[in-house]
Amino acid sequence: MISVITAIYNQRAVNELFWEHLERATSNPFELIIIDNGCTDGSADFFESVGATVIRNGANYSYPHSQNQGIAVARYEWLAFLNNDIIVSPGWDQRLMESMNAHGLEVATVCGIEQIENAQATRRLKRRWKAIKNVLGLFGHSKTTLRLMHWLMYPDWEGFCRDRQQRFAQQIKPGFVGNTVMMRRSALAKIGIWDEHQQAADFDLFLRCKARARDVGDILPVHICLDAFVHHYIRLTMKAGYPPFADRDQLLDLSQKWSEQDRQWLLEMNR
Repeated sequence: MISVITAIYNQRAVNELFWEHLERATSNPFELIIIDNGCTDGSADFFESVGATVIRNGANYSYPHSQNQGIAVARYEWLAFLNNDIIVSPGWDQRLMESMNAHGLEVATVCGIEQIENAQATRRLKRRWKAIKNVLGLFGHSKTTLRLMHWLMYPDWEGFCRDRQQRFAQQIKPGFVGNTVMMRRSALAKIGIWDEHQQAADFDLFLRCKARARDVGDILPVHICLDAFVHHYIRLTMKAGYPPFADRDQLLDLSQKWSEQDRQWLLEMNR
């Protein structure tokens, strides 16, 4: 069973679409843990109505703080950290788990618009999505518009995902796509929980796994599973008008923790 952890701040249409696909496309039984960072549009109530565990914060907290709140109440061995502005593919969870088991991974991510099998294919996908989002984004982000964006991007979503699953079955590549991270609980004993001093905590997680693999050797670096594709609306959450993080005074830049040599890994993973 899987503990799915997702932080939200408003965006009711995004949240409803996220849930609709998560419920339909997830193969394994799961619990959904929602970190409500001060929603005012009924999103927290919506998630409670569908049976999610909702942790209601009185203010807007950073990503790593929110994920750690979810870990504290999560019940299961598999931890899935998902953005709310995504549409998961059929069997996304099973694909990730099978690839991770096959390759001995304790932390892995999906592929998506941000990164697929090679740079050329990624550029094509990004160009297509940018053109669609730039035009339809002018009409707002209602559920109807979000659905239309997704349909124009993938006219046959299930066929698109099925094709990738067949062509890239259990194939992986080093790297990181931060909108969907799957982690075995055993990884926490090796790399710890999310670093609450790093707002770019997903990149920090990638670097911590890489450094642990280099220095200790008891965990593999993060890999991207090429047969598990997730659509990410990318930066729609940035338009939600977030209030300042309540914990902003403790947040540091990656450069304040990691050397330039270590941060070079982030550039290398996109090659």
